[in-house]
Amino acid sequence: MANIQEAGVRPELTVAAVIERDGCFMFVEEQIRGRLLINQPAGHVEPGETLLQAVSRETLEETAWTFVPESMVGIYLWSRGRGQPTFLRVAYAGRCDQHHEHRALDTGIERVLWLSRDELLARTSQLRSPMVLRAVDDYLAGIRHPTDLIREIEPAQLLKRAALIA
Repeated sequence: MANIQEAGVRPELTVAAVIERDGCFMFVEEQIRGRLLINQPAGHVEPGETLLQAVSRETLEETAWTFVPESMVGIYLWSRGRGQPTFLRVAYAGRCDQHHEHRALDTGIERVLWLSRDELLARTSQLRSPMVLRAVDDYLAGIRHPTDLIREIEPAQLLKRAALIA
C-alpha cells in the first residue's frame, strides 16, 4: 500500500457483481481493444452514486438483469504495473430477480455467460483482470460481509459535523 501512496497513484473506484446460480457464475463477454474478455458485470462508480447503486446499474446495463446486492465479497486493489491504472474494486454478491429481455446491452458487451469455476479457470487467458477469479474464489470460500461495511456519508452530514467542530 505504501508504494501506491508514494507514487501518488489514485485508484479508479469500480464495483462488480458476483452472481451464482446452480454452481455457475454470471459473466459478461466484452470487446476490449480488439480482444474478447471475460469479466463480472462491473464498472466505474459515477459521481453522486452509491456503491450499491453503481453495482446494480452496471449489472442492468451489461446483462439486462436487475441485481439485488445481498453481501460484500471483498475489496480488491490491483495495478497492471508502473505507469498503468490502479483499480480499487468492491465486489458484491447477490441475486438477479428480473430479466429485461428487450433491453440492449452496453456497447462492447457481446453476451452474458454462465460458467462454473472450472470453466472460468479453463479460460484464464480471457479474464479481464485477476480480480475476476479472486472474487469467485472468495465467494466460494464463503467470504461475506454486510453491504454497509463501507459507510457512505452524505455531504450534508459532513457539513453539519464540520459546523459543530468549528
